[in-house]
Parts: sequence; structure tokens; C-alpha cells
Amino acid sequence: MLTILIVLLACILILVGVLAVLSPGKPKPFLDENGKLLADSISEKTFDNINGVKQGMFIKSKNKNNPVLLFVHGGPGMPEYFLTDSYPTGLEDYFTVCWWDQRGAGLSYGSDIKADTMTTEQIVSDTNEVSKYLCKRFSQDKIYLMGHSWGSYIAIQAAAKAPELYHAYIGMGQMSRQVESEKLAYKYMIEQYKTAGNKKMVQKLDAYPILESDTALNSYLSSYLRDEAMHDLGIGTIRKIRNMKSIFTSIVVSSLINQEYTLTEKINLWKGKIFSGSHTALRDEEYSTDMNLKVPKLDIPVYFFSGKYDYTVNYSLSEEYLKELKAPLKGFYLFRESAHSPAFEEPEKTLRIMREDVLAGKNSLADTK
Repeated sequence: MLTILIVLLACILILVGVLAVLSPGKPKPFLDENGKLLADSISEKTFDNINGVKQGMFIKSKNKNNPVLLFVHGGPGMPEYFLTDSYPTGLEDYFTVCWWDQRGAGLSYGSDIKADTMTTEQIVSDTNEVSKYLCKRFSQDKIYLMGHSWGSYIAIQAAAKAPELYHAYIGMGQMSRQVESEKLAYKYMIEQYKTAGNKKMVQKLDAYPILESDTALNSYLSSYLRDEAMHDLGIGTIRKIRNMKSIFTSIVVSSLINQEYTLTEKINLWKGKIFSGSHTALRDEEYSTDMNLKVPKLDIPVYFFSGKYDYTVNYSLSEEYLKELKAPLKGFYLFRESAHSPAFEEPEKTLRIMREDVLAGKNSLADTK
């Protein structure tokens, strides 16, 4: 027994040592073809006091004079910057991109954050304050705002609250009626597993009769089964590269080997995910809200990016919401090779839309207007 404990301890120490080596915590600079720092580029990890809480962000751009884009990540509590290692977006070619870690998440996690501040209203306010910081920092009157998944629930409210801060709003995997989306996904997964003859997964899903009971729905959403099934079928976070079947290797391991977070920051990333997830009021409100009623109108151009295989947030519901949403300019874009994260899965198409439609204030490439 003593020998086993010694070996186990040695393995843990080796693992910690390897992770420490992989965690210098310094953002990678942009270099030119001669290996020199690219002129006017910016690559930094910075912190600012946002509504009384120290909050962190990565700011990346090949030209800091480009328009600013604030990316509001999903979750609650799941920063996405580390995914750019495996799934580069190229957004920094045309924008100064701010990958902000929300209150209680990643760089912005702290044990002193009060639980009663973890509310939708507070995070919406934080979004607007980060936007003001970016406007001042880069001497721009307005910025672009992109929200992903849970981040789309937050960011669209921020855009409605302070439209004067934004050129346009981009919703990726835009939430609208999430309970209905979950039921559509549940039906689809059972059908797929029945067709494949996977009785084990059918039985697992049948244990959560979410179509009949709110209690079953809440239990299902709290279980690991939902994410396991979605990623297995390629309808979860990312479809393009099938190794995203494994949440552990593709998300947990990816976060741990990213070299721009320190080891402490990586630990905080997952502590923050647990902390944010523990505030079930956030999830309950997110799921129960009908965005058609919450935000029926925006005073700025609106663009929705949805994956054809997205059952995390069903694309048909996002499209229906956009049709009802009142805005001076609208565009719905269907990504036919993507699931929940088009900017990571089909970056070339995303960049074309961002260049030719979003920056130009047009919707010529849209599937639905």
C-alpha cells in the first residue's frame, strides 16, 4: 500500500510539473515573416476593475487600430479563448478581439466574489462596462459585440440596454426558447440512437422523461448525459473534428495545455466553472426566458450565426426569433458543416460574413433577412 501511495504521489508531482512547464501564462505575440514583432499588433492579458470586481481578458489583434470586437463566452462560466489553439478563428486579422472572462469565470474568478452578484442583470451590466473600457482604451466610439450560447443570452440584453455602444450585434448559437430547444434535441438523440441500435443510450435517455416532467428536465440538465450524448452524435460544441466527442480531451485537456494561462489561472478556470454552474438561478432563468418577449427589438444591425447540426441551441428556433425581432438590419446565416460554434468550425465563412456584411453594414450573404 505504501508503495502504491508513493507511486501515485510521484505521478501527481510529475503531472503538476509538466503542467507548470506548459503554463508560462504569457500571450503569444504576432510575428512577421522575419520573426519580428508585427507592427501595431497587440497580444496581451490584462485586468481591469469592472463594477467592483477584478476581471481579466485576452486582447488580440494584428492591428490594434482595427474595429474592436468583444466576445462574450458561453457557460455560464466557460471561457473559450483556449479553444483558439485547436480551432483558430482568424478574427484578429480584421478586429481587435477582446476575449473577456466573465465575472466568476477563468481570469475573473476569485474566492471573494459574492454569490448575490452572480445574476443576469449584473453580468449584463459588466458587459456594458467592459465595452466602455474598450471604447476608451482604443479610442473608438463604438465596438462590435458577439455573444455565444449563454453569452448570446447575456450579450443581446447588453445590446438592448446600451445600443449606443455598439455598431452591431452578432449572436452565435443565439438562444431564444431554450426549453423547447432541449426537447427538440432530446427527440433527435433518441431517434438517432434507436436508428443506430444503441439500446444502452436509449435507456439512459429514457430515464429522463423531459417531455413529460419539469423535474426530469432539471435532472437531465444537471447530468453528464446531455453533453455526453450531444458530443457523441456531433451536435454539441464542435462537429467538424470528431475528437470533440470527448469533452475531457477536447475541452479539459485543451484548457490545461494552453500556454497563455498560468497554472493557477487554469485551476481557477475550472473552479470558476463549478462556481458559476452552482448558481442554478442563472441557468433556470436562461432556460425559462422567451427571448421573443425579453428582447423584442434592437436599435442596431443584428446577425445570427447558426450551425445546421446545432442541437445545443436549435438553429430553427434562432431563425424564428430573428424573423420576429425588430431591427434596422437583420441577417441569419446557416453554417452547413457546423454544430454549436460556427466561428471555430467554419472560420473562413465566418470571416467572409464579418468582412462583407457585418463591417459593411449589409446582409447580402444572409440566408434569411
